[in-house]
Amino acid sequence: MSAPLPLRNIAIIAHVDHGKTTLVDQLFRQSGTFRDNQRVEERAMDSNDLEKERGITILAKPTSIEWNGTRINIVDTPGHADFGGEVERILSMVDGVILLVDSSEGAMPQTKFVTGKALALGLKPIVVVNKVDRPDERIQEVLDEVFDLFVSLDATDEQLDFPVLYASGRNGYASTDPDRREGTLEPMFQKIVDHVPPPSLDADAPFSFLVTLLDRDNFLGRVLTGRVQSGTIKVNQPIHALDADGKVIETGRASKLMAFRGLDRVPVDEARAGDIISLAGLAVATVSNTIADTSVTVPIKAQPIDPPTLSMRFAVNDSPMAGREGDKVTSRMIRDRLLREAESNVAIKVTESADKDSFEVAGRGELQLGVLIETMRREGFELGISRPRVLYGTDENGQRTEPYETVVIDVDDEHAGTVVDKMNQRKAEMTDMRPSGGGKTRITFSAPSRGLIGYHGEFLSDTRGTGIMNRLFEKYGPHKGPIEGRSNGVLISNCTGEAVGYALNSLEDRGVLFVRPQDKIYEGMIIGENAKPEDLEVNPMKSKQLTNFRSTGKDDAIRLTPPRIMTLEQAIAYIDDDEMVEVTPKSIRLRKAILDPNERKKASRKKEAA
Repeated sequence: MSAPLPLRNIAIIAHVDHGKTTLVDQLFRQSGTFRDNQRVEERAMDSNDLEKERGITILAKPTSIEWNGTRINIVDTPGHADFGGEVERILSMVDGVILLVDSSEGAMPQTKFVTGKALALGLKPIVVVNKVDRPDERIQEVLDEVFDLFVSLDATDEQLDFPVLYASGRNGYASTDPDRREGTLEPMFQKIVDHVPPPSLDADAPFSFLVTLLDRDNFLGRVLTGRVQSGTIKVNQPIHALDADGKVIETGRASKLMAFRGLDRVPVDEARAGDIISLAGLAVATVSNTIADTSVTVPIKAQPIDPPTLSMRFAVNDSPMAGREGDKVTSRMIRDRLLREAESNVAIKVTESADKDSFEVAGRGELQLGVLIETMRREGFELGISRPRVLYGTDENGQRTEPYETVVIDVDDEHAGTVVDKMNQRKAEMTDMRPSGGGKTRITFSAPSRGLIGYHGEFLSDTRGTGIMNRLFEKYGPHKGPIEGRSNGVLISNCTGEAVGYALNSLEDRGVLFVRPQDKIYEGMIIGENAKPEDLEVNPMKSKQLTNFRSTGKDDAIRLTPPRIMTLEQAIAYIDDDEMVEVTPKSIRLRKAILDPNERKKASRKKEAA
């Protein structure tokens, strides 16, 4: 059998939108992984539908390329802190990281999050200043920012002595010269081989492997991915799975081994220490379990995962229109799907309620839970979703604590005052404010997560869509007391049927509508936003009374303002504590949690009394 190729295992880490996935595309092309005539989609690593639509990486994915006789295993990681559970596990599989920073935006919050994890593991980064061809590049300041970031994260002297490359991932060149604007990625390949150490693992010890990713295959069942920590494994070798305490969970055989070659997983007969592989054959083992030779009794230590900070209630859809648009509507189906998600995504926790009709799903942030809801919706599920709420804690003195986030906002100078004012109302404290060039200001806040729920849409309105907000979990800190919620009430339908244009026309004076004529509505459904602070029950089905003097044709020319149509994330951010979002494969509707108006009043009186 031929000798294995020398190995290098690296992760590419960066803030969202700084060009990780585009750079990996070019590494593929220039290493010969794709044939010249092979048609490959842009951002080939973002293979999931939601990743393609949103232009972000959600799932960490390994791949590998061969360059001058060296196999380089690359992991493309998510940039959003909401998917940080993926990043933390991935870093335990690699021996080096490429830290990619935008030549204009510089070190951003998520850069800090992932880099902190990498430095704590002792990894020595290669810093790549990407998009050097931007007209607003500020390369030297960005490098200074990165150095300051490393110092603030307690980097060692060795880690502070990082190599730097200047690149344009889109145009496929990298160089040690900041003024160069052409060439290939050859210097980057060379730097990876020279700077990243080969895996220093014991190839003669018994086989052991830590599961870092889990997915399912219709033919193979559970597919466990990770790096071989020691020894060698062959197909059909007896193995067992150990939990964190060293208890044997199950015993079986490695029925299939697969290695990553380009974008594909290809079957292999054996894998050695340092290889990143996928393994099938076990039915129970999951993320952070150790898979090993049956003689091994001590598990590999898994990275601790930061706890969830936000939760939402996923309930069975009990609206009058339940079951008309989706085919997965029972609590058992929802339960099985959520437990399956929690199994492969360790940053999510699922708790069943006492009535068995709803589930508390806790995660890292609104984006992560929003992606889960959107995925389930596309799979045919119908759900009722509550307003997100933060998970509180207690400090050593028994005082209530709540999660805080670092919020970095880039905004045009003219909107800075409005943003500072709105953030103050949400109990945020400004920690830094400085001009970032081009008529923009960068403002940094420490804000309770509770105050940020639902703010993003308002923020975009306040900044005319030009502001950029980045958030990152910071700490658990003292509870900040009550924070003012939505200032407007809602228009609630008091009947069931189809909305009528004549009725909607007269309701436009009351506020902003969310429905069109002929839309199906039901009692308790929210059909608009009231211009005043209180909720208002209205009749959107009222039709014109016809008499000898009033003909039907007179008002044919009713012209309605187009309704405000919300995306899933906007709807979740908009609702109040006594409201829900009804999510089906075809529709997103807002509704009161209690549909009956009399029951709603009773519940409201009880709440006030309490």
